[in-house]
Amino acid sequence: MSGPLLYAQINNRLVFKLASFSNEKDSVLSLGPSDQDVSMDSVDSFPANGEIYKVAGLIGCIKLKTNSYAIIARRVEEYGALVGHKVFKVVEHAIVALNKQGRKDRDEQQYLALLELQLSNATLFFSYTYDLTNSAQRNEKLGPYSWENADTRFFWNHYATKPLQRLAAQDHRAASFIQPMIFGYAHFIDSNIHNTPITIGLVTRRSRFRAGTRYFRRGIDADGNVANFNETEQFLVTKAAGQTDRSDFFAFLQTRGSVPVYWGEINNLKYKPNVVLGPNATLDATTKHFDQQKKLYGDNYLVNLVNQKGHELPVKNAYESAVSGLDDPQIRYIYFDFHHECRNMKWHRVKLLFDHLEKMGFDPKDVFHKTVALNGSTIDVKNEQKSIVRTNCMDCLDRTNVVQSVLAHWVLQQEFVTSKVLSQDHLWEQDLKLLVQFQSFWADNADAVSFAYSGTGALKTDFTRTGKRTRLGAFKDFLNSVSRYYQNNLTDGPRQDSYDLFLGNFSMTDIGFQSPFTDRRPFTIQIIPTVICAALTVIAATIFFPKSHFTSSKNLSFFCLSSAIVALSLNYIFKNGEQFVNWPKLTDLGFLVALQTHNKERTFKGIKYVQSSEFSRPGTSKND
Repeated sequence: MSGPLLYAQINNRLVFKLASFSNEKDSVLSLGPSDQDVSMDSVDSFPANGEIYKVAGLIGCIKLKTNSYAIIARRVEEYGALVGHKVFKVVEHAIVALNKQGRKDRDEQQYLALLELQLSNATLFFSYTYDLTNSAQRNEKLGPYSWENADTRFFWNHYATKPLQRLAAQDHRAASFIQPMIFGYAHFIDSNIHNTPITIGLVTRRSRFRAGTRYFRRGIDADGNVANFNETEQFLVTKAAGQTDRSDFFAFLQTRGSVPVYWGEINNLKYKPNVVLGPNATLDATTKHFDQQKKLYGDNYLVNLVNQKGHELPVKNAYESAVSGLDDPQIRYIYFDFHHECRNMKWHRVKLLFDHLEKMGFDPKDVFHKTVALNGSTIDVKNEQKSIVRTNCMDCLDRTNVVQSVLAHWVLQQEFVTSKVLSQDHLWEQDLKLLVQFQSFWADNADAVSFAYSGTGALKTDFTRTGKRTRLGAFKDFLNSVSRYYQNNLTDGPRQDSYDLFLGNFSMTDIGFQSPFTDRRPFTIQIIPTVICAALTVIAATIFFPKSHFTSSKNLSFFCLSSAIVALSLNYIFKNGEQFVNWPKLTDLGFLVALQTHNKERTFKGIKYVQSSEFSRPGTSKND
């Protein structure tokens, strides 16, 4: 997209045009009552006066059950610039109904709430002049900025812009209204070191494939897409040694993603859910995943941080079995026992990992490097990055964040040496101002990735932000862990549904006549939380508002009876935890099945959530 837009409403249509005028692009995008009613009109169709609004861009348009909606980026904030290309974050949005007479039934309101939930939680970034969906190296090969060159993995609003994409295929003028956005993190700042001006920045792109929440999207799918896949790119721009008309431009790329085998964890209200492993045909999906990774990035250094004992061991073993089955010289596997090596808060020992990486062939100078003119245009490509470090732990969040930030710290030193800003024996972190900026980048990035997946900020960010582990940081991690437990069990269902709705994983044609939001569990399951609340109310009344005194027989009878009801109900809940988890309602999880239950008269009683026969707990056989 070329820049901000003006929009207005005419009768039952929304019309948009570019806020900056140019003879070539003075055309109007017109959206009608249906998401299929999209067209280009002449500039004369835009009103000359009345209620005209200036907005940052059009995120897209989406059809729900009874109406279609335009999603508008109303306000943005600048998050720095990369060689002249300004980067923006969407901070305010609007959902505008295209059919003002459209009815809103209960389901439509639920869908709108999910759409609002997604947009409120998403950290959307874009640039009018630079493609954030692609790495600097890919952009160099693709040429001029165009939405058609966007990497569809990271084009977060790809589904929402499909009506515009179809129109652009027929009328090229529509391309001016398509703005690819990433979900993740982006920030650039200008600084200096040794009196040399620099720009340093960080971009993380979250894949829209197999996207979702922590326990509802794990592992791999049949197409080789893995959950929580993110590409993180660290940028450095410095003045070239002895040059005033050019700068050195560096970009270092890393990835993270769930262990690429079929696996999951079935929520059951326990702190650590049951691990289950999927079909034996994992190798086919794993092969697809790494074929894509090799094609995109070259040699893959796989850093596995999953624990080698206890709850996480089966996932580690499954990963190693899959990698062994690949037997690919371009796939180099490194296991690092993070919790063992860094125990007792000795987090600096993560640097031991780099000795292993170098022995395997990793070169910290393997980054994308070019020289650019003052206007940002490329003068010469000095080096292309030919390998990637792919890091994972169970969630690809906390341990992964620490390792990626320390690896980026190491690589940044080599970039300063290559550009001759520093000598090899002069460490860049001696510049405390730059060190604080670097640590803030990586800690904020860790939080952004974590909020999207787990619902809370990242753990261990005290180390990322300050370079050392603290007891206060450990206490904050405890609070975040408690919040994760609550959200992942009791509130993440709608969050997962919001991802699937916005990304187009769920189609309105899939629902038939029955609402997907109806609670179809047996009545006894539904009523138990209400019974507990009522019993707790009675307990509180007997303690704080007794009719005579607390130890009276009547008071104690109510207290004991209510306490027994709470205890028995809680015991039942935790024995049948899967039935009380807030599961997603729009798409299939793979490892979970909703079985219909009937009484002796074959009357439908409700649904019961059970483990899929395709998955089994480690050490047990699959159910037929």
